[in-house]
Amino acid sequence: MSIPLILASGSVIRAQLLENAAVPFLVKVARVDEETIKHALRAEQAKPRDIADALAEMKARKISDKTPGAMVLGCDQVLDFNGDLLSKPKSPEDAVQQLQALRGNRHMLLSAAVIYQDGEPIWRHLGQVRLRMRDSSDAYLQGYVDRNWHSIQHAVGAYKLEEEGVRLFSNIDGDYFNVLGMPLLELLNFLTLRGVIEQ
Repeated sequence: MSIPLILASGSVIRAQLLENAAVPFLVKVARVDEETIKHALRAEQAKPRDIADALAEMKARKISDKTPGAMVLGCDQVLDFNGDLLSKPKSPEDAVQQLQALRGNRHMLLSAAVIYQDGEPIWRHLGQVRLRMRDSSDAYLQGYVDRNWHSIQHAVGAYKLEEEGVRLFSNIDGDYFNVLGMPLLELLNFLTLRGVIEQ
């Protein structure tokens, strides 16, 4: 690959998606204060989709400024529940409360990806998935969090669809890769068109 691709994220699942698709890349984690940025954007009444895009862009731009010539991929995912953002749970108790609020209702996952090169954005995409949770019992939700806290503490909405969390849902409308936090098919299309990966 003539142009290096850098993933500006420490996400294990995003790295695994690229590895599984046989895309050569490096990892350089962008250190940004996501909570402060989210708080500021929400104070400006930014929409959840714009917040996801802004966070992905900030990560890509930060690493791009330090790596001339490289394509830098920044990603972010937010959970939109009736216009409110849910973040990663702060504690097992917070996780249970989030799941109790979501059960029986619809919410949306927004997965933003932005590529920067030489300090300029050259590609962006926002994938969205609509999900409906089952009306699970308090006992099941508590047990789910107790069994899975180590894994779900870093997941918005306190669930992972690729694990036991799939049992929480009655309907999912959208691309599975967006649920995992990356619009992978659209990204692969762009990288192919730019000659970064072979056709």
